[in-house]
Amino acid sequence: MIAEVEPFHAIAISRLAHDMKASGASVIHMEFGQPSTGAPAQAISVAHEVLDTEAMGYWESVPLKERIAESYAENYGVSVEREQVILTCGASPAFVMALSCLFRPGARVALARPGYVAYRNTLKALYLEPVEMQCGQAERFQVTAAGVDALDPVPDGLIIASPANPTGTIVDAEELAAIAQVCQRKGIRVISDEIYHGLSYGAKAASTLEYLPDAIIINSFSKYFSMAGWRLGWLVVPPTLIDAARARMGSLFLTPPVLAQKSGLAAFSCREELDGHVATYARNRAILLDALPQMGLGRIAPPDGAFYIYADASEFTDNSLALCEELLRDTGVATAPGIDFDPVDGKRFIRFSFAVSTPLTEEAVRRIGPWFAARRRR
Repeated sequence: MIAEVEPFHAIAISRLAHDMKASGASVIHMEFGQPSTGAPAQAISVAHEVLDTEAMGYWESVPLKERIAESYAENYGVSVEREQVILTCGASPAFVMALSCLFRPGARVALARPGYVAYRNTLKALYLEPVEMQCGQAERFQVTAAGVDALDPVPDGLIIASPANPTGTIVDAEELAAIAQVCQRKGIRVISDEIYHGLSYGAKAASTLEYLPDAIIINSFSKYFSMAGWRLGWLVVPPTLIDAARARMGSLFLTPPVLAQKSGLAAFSCREELDGHVATYARNRAILLDALPQMGLGRIAPPDGAFYIYADASEFTDNSLALCEELLRDTGVATAPGIDFDPVDGKRFIRFSFAVSTPLTEEAVRRIGPWFAARRRR
């Protein structure tokens, strides 16, 4: 039997947006969670040098693994050995590797609903069973220790995402510690997606590794480092899984792109430039949080981090995909339908990505404000 994997509807919205742009329309892309900025200047400079001087090939950068390991001591106060760092071709392959290292087909893995569409679909593709936990306003759209503890039967695994996609919500340190205690007590293996670390607008996100040493951590250069197209990420695995993870990486994906590895190492020294991007996201977030409630989109998940606004659009629709398509055709502003992230309640939510420039954020508000006002009058 072939696993059934549902489509990623935001891709269809993006395809329509690009077709409109090719036909001469002015389009603002707020449908995907990717920075509109390029890689840091120093990373690009290194890439030019590598292209001019090296043939490249299959290679794993030991200096990059060492630098990533050091970052866990710097940012979270935890010790990671360089061999625990497995370099990957982005976070998506890292997720496949993490799941295949931990679980046999048929295993049950819990996750928040709403949550990133690829969690559910990748679980299904690997013949694992998603156990979706409905997480609403009362839970700040996040898994909780009480919610995990109440699952019956006990799942084999749990996916934690903090900050989360599509909501941007962060699990605070106290709650994260409580979740870790429940998982240790019940033997639940944890995969923690920390791809949005570095992008927060208040308290810094804690790492699950601070409370659960045998968790698998996923991260990449796509978000904070503004290098989505370079396809470079990593896993941090416990010592007992190093050999299994290395075998999967080598057999399934060989190595990440050499060019990306060289430039990724350079990107670690570009904090000032990258933090400037975060300041831009903070301004964009403030603009949307001020403007959207005036349009009738005031019920918003707390965007503690990442670069998303997940807004309840039930005043306007019970078909978020149709709403996003109509909004795009009429205003040129592309957004993501909530059904990608929540197949049950997502029909009344839409997601805005504010990882664009501030002028584009302001222009998007100018375009969609009258559009939503007209729908309210109707």
